[in-house]
Amino acid sequence: MNIGEVFTRCRAQDRAAFIPYLMAGDPDLAATPALLGAAAAGGADLIEVGIPYSDPLADGPTIQAAAARALASGTTFDAVLAMTASVDRSVVDVPLIAFTYYNPVFVRGLARTADDLAGAGFSGAIIPDLPPEEAEPLRREFARAGVDVTFLVAPTTPIERVRKIARCSGSFVYVVSRMGVTGAGRALGPAVEALVSRLRPVVDLPLAVGFGVSSADQVRSVAAYADGVIVGSALIDRIAAAEGTGVEAAASFCRELSDAVRAGRVAAQRVRRH
Repeated sequence: MNIGEVFTRCRAQDRAAFIPYLMAGDPDLAATPALLGAAAAGGADLIEVGIPYSDPLADGPTIQAAAARALASGTTFDAVLAMTASVDRSVVDVPLIAFTYYNPVFVRGLARTADDLAGAGFSGAIIPDLPPEEAEPLRREFARAGVDVTFLVAPTTPIERVRKIARCSGSFVYVVSRMGVTGAGRALGPAVEALVSRLRPVVDLPLAVGFGVSSADQVRSVAAYADGVIVGSALIDRIAAAEGTGVEAAASFCRELSDAVRAGRVAAQRVRRH
């Protein structure tokens, strides 16, 4: 099943997709397959896999720290590819989306990166520092290899640029809930729902909301109006606070959030019926 088919399935079930983010190599690369399996068992529909990078632009303190731990443990781009290529896909039975930055992709080469990601089992990629105006060569190579590219929309993005981003994106558009970097623990407020409502008339693709979504209550709220809910920093915090590799903590938290996604859409149905 590819990314677009996942959103189609979730839409048929009248719910949003749950999309957790994990940093490959945190706490170490040997633990990552089990954490991916825990996320899948916990109800993930898609999983974002961070490839650690020393100079991230969009990541807040939690994900920066996770990347630093991964790099310190020897995690490289090649090592992440080898790890995902060896993952048991009967256990991790959902599409994987690589989250990386443009510099390592450019240095590696666009065609080579596209082929390597596809060969390692990735269905998509998010490269937050690559603007769509500069992305056509990459989009062409990734499309050839069958790897979707997703672009981000910010609260301040003008509608005309939103249209360009939607045309460039593969299976969904990533809606950034707030200005700034990733991180848990802040209130989202009604502005996020207003942002999604503003985008609906001009974006035909599913809209997945991320940045700052950290609790079951927030997930339930966002799932009532978005097509996907992305949670990263809060999950990484749970794993870091747990004993050992954090696999049980990851599975439990993902199940809690996955249940909240479904409850959010049920609540929205009640509102519409009354």
